[in-house]
Amino acid sequence: MSRGTWPNGSYADVADLAGRREALRQAAAMPGADPRALLDATFAELDAAVDAATKLAEAEGGESAPVALPASFGPERALLRAVFQSAPSPLLVLEADGTIRRANTKAGELIGAPPGYATGKPLTAFIDLPSRAAVQSQLAAAIRTGTARQADFKLLRPGGPVDATLEVSVLTPPDGARLLVVAISEPRAAGAAADPGGGAAAAEPGGATAGAGPGGGAVARAATGGDAIGAMTRRMDMITAVTRLLLDNSTFSEAVTLQRCARLLAGDIASWVIVDVERAGVLRRQFVIGPRDELAEEAARTVRAVDPPPGSVPAQVQSAGRSVVMAYVDDAGVLGAGPDGTPLLALLGATSLLSVPISDGGTGYGVLTLARQAAEGRFEIAELGFAEELGEHLGVAIRVDRMFRHRSAVAEALQSSLLPARLPDVPGLDLSAAYVPAGEGMEVSGDFYDVFAIAGGWAITVGDVCGKGQEAAAMTAATRHAIRAIAHWNADPVDVLAKVNEVILAGDYEDRFVTAKLAYLRRDGTGVRVDLASSGHPGPAVVRPDGRVEVLSGGGLPLGLFPDAEPERETLELGPDDLLFFYSDGVTEARDADMGFFEDHLADELAGVAGRSAAETTRMIQGLVTSFSSDQLRDDMTIVVAKVTAPPDDA
Repeated sequence: MSRGTWPNGSYADVADLAGRREALRQAAAMPGADPRALLDATFAELDAAVDAATKLAEAEGGESAPVALPASFGPERALLRAVFQSAPSPLLVLEADGTIRRANTKAGELIGAPPGYATGKPLTAFIDLPSRAAVQSQLAAAIRTGTARQADFKLLRPGGPVDATLEVSVLTPPDGARLLVVAISEPRAAGAAADPGGGAAAAEPGGATAGAGPGGGAVARAATGGDAIGAMTRRMDMITAVTRLLLDNSTFSEAVTLQRCARLLAGDIASWVIVDVERAGVLRRQFVIGPRDELAEEAARTVRAVDPPPGSVPAQVQSAGRSVVMAYVDDAGVLGAGPDGTPLLALLGATSLLSVPISDGGTGYGVLTLARQAAEGRFEIAELGFAEELGEHLGVAIRVDRMFRHRSAVAEALQSSLLPARLPDVPGLDLSAAYVPAGEGMEVSGDFYDVFAIAGGWAITVGDVCGKGQEAAAMTAATRHAIRAIAHWNADPVDVLAKVNEVILAGDYEDRFVTAKLAYLRRDGTGVRVDLASSGHPGPAVVRPDGRVEVLSGGGLPLGLFPDAEPERETLELGPDDLLFFYSDGVTEARDADMGFFEDHLADELAGVAGRSAAETTRMIQGLVTSFSSDQLRDDMTIVVAKVTAPPDDA
């Protein structure tokens, strides 16, 4: 059988269709071409192609086919595909549920992606959120009624959303299952020339012109190179800014680090930044940062209140440890839903999503999710590496923050074990104490103090171990507890310090030493007798109610240096309202901006607090020292104050 006598003249139909296709293509390239007229003509030719395809399908499967199919049937089918792919307007074939079955070359150019990328995705994935419901309804109506439909909508382009129109026709193959053929056109911008590729040119945000052009592509070629270089430069600048922010994190606070980084990224890299952190094995929402307006802040509060549900994109990224890039988000539920069932993605108005692990390379701490609204365009694969690097930066920062917090907690717990939890209630004495570490408190201090009962009275001890850290802490604990234990049965404070010296020398503390004061206070009528032993520690100071101040010397040699070091002895008599002020060298060595020492002002400042309670004295001197040194203490500051009050009734 010759081609001309092939069933129903199908070959002739196809040949004529191919000729008219070439004529349309040439017309589309002419100046002043009318896109609407060309679109209508394309639909007419598409109907012809559908008829031809139907005839071929009937010839292929119909029982009444008069003759066998010719050997040229395969090439003719390929020709039909070529007609579809080369059509001068964007065309898509959809399944009944709106999923893209095929997209031609112009359709790929329009959305800025290869046609194969669109295949298998819902058409609504390439439509701005506010337009999706209307388009979906029109598609459903076309399937239901079998009639053509038309809808205006916002098409998501690489540079942002643009106005577009779709026209839907219904195709019914021999098997009876309806398909949809969709043609998309963009309205011509005022004063713009016709797009040589067959579609009207549209102004992109920022002034760039989008159009297919003779060689295809979504953005004018002249801008492509500059845009790529600019984007790369912005990414490098952002990495530098984040690195500087993390290095400048003097607070070692994980929450502060994440919040500052999220605020830095929001509005520059993405419309929205979401940070989720794993707590006790569960992914918890930490921060949601977006546009700064009332509606956006309300949306942020709603999203922040919802932890990532199982199956959401952040949960999948955390579980698998792998990033996810969704250039076009087709499922609005990828972030979960709010209390009223509204998809969180819809609340954010986001159309493109990028989610990466927050990890230091070995441990996953959470997920960083970036979301863009339609006007910002979509995320590209090129941005994945940038986002993953940010995630690694945050992971390292969190690891460092947690390490320092752990060290700080250990130091605080160890320091607490070296100091009394609270001061005892001593009849006839008003007691107060304060300890202020220098710096951030990451190292355990060598300062210690204690107040405890002895035979016939009470003991107060203050000391300072040379150095900081675990070795100093061990020596501090040994000294404090040795003083308390030996004083329990020894009535002479000088002998107590002498025996403590022997204990320290036997402990091999690597050339460290301890300065200490030990005072025994015993009631003597209306006053108090003080037996004071000194081993190289400064003070204390005696403050009388009338403002007279006597700063005692720090005699004696420190403990732990020489076997024959003999502590010095002093005896004091304190009357009612007299005050005994113990301190460490963190008080005396505090310096001001002119490098002056607070020690030169101590007596005058103590005279100014004469007559005040122990707690007021402690608080005021502590404030004066920190103010004098502009909160830059050179050493840890310890203060213990004992003020003589009225004797107990049974004294």
